Amino acid sequence: MRPLIALVLFAAPAAAQTCPPAADDAVARAALIAQMQQAKTAAAASLLMNDYWRLQTVAPDAKAQALLDQGMTERADADLEAARATLDRLVAYCPDFVEGYNQRAFVAFLAADFPAALADLDRVLAVEPNHIGALSGKALVLMGLGRVAEAQRTLRAALALNPWLPERDMLLKPPDGKPAGESL
Repeated sequence: MRPLIALVLFAAPAAAQTCPPAADDAVARAALIAQMQQAKTAAAASLLMNDYWRLQTVAPDAKAQALLDQGMTERADADLEAARATLDRLVAYCPDFVEGYNQRAFVAFLAADFPAALADLDRVLAVEPNHIGALSGKALVLMGLGRVAEAQRTLRAALALNPWLPERDMLLKPPDGKPAGESL
């Protein structure tokens, strides 16, 4: 009986450090995407995108939220090394919380570590293929890697979800000379 008690005592702290699953907000995100697709102006789409980001940046628990907020603040303060370390802790604690990877990819992009950014973005998109930020971020990373055709396809996928993204100006004109946005 004593080994069982010891096992329970040692397992309890480890269990307390487990990140719970994130809330399922897929329906709310899909509704916002549908509204962005129908938005008549960039300003209207921008307000919807703000709501989308508010959903994306709700972490599964207080510890994960504190790490996410800290990493995003460090990134905004241009302390990329600290942001990377904080977001590394977040993804170690919450490996199923895709926004941790997305934010870490943003930091890697800012540091011009395109391979690391691409790996994190691919992980996000494997779980959440309609993650607008990951799609637009991946397009930028692919451009940084010189993979222009793939970047253009990825950017078009992001614009299919939100046609008003500022990155839409990065679409190249197709050979037929029509504005690139018409082929969306």
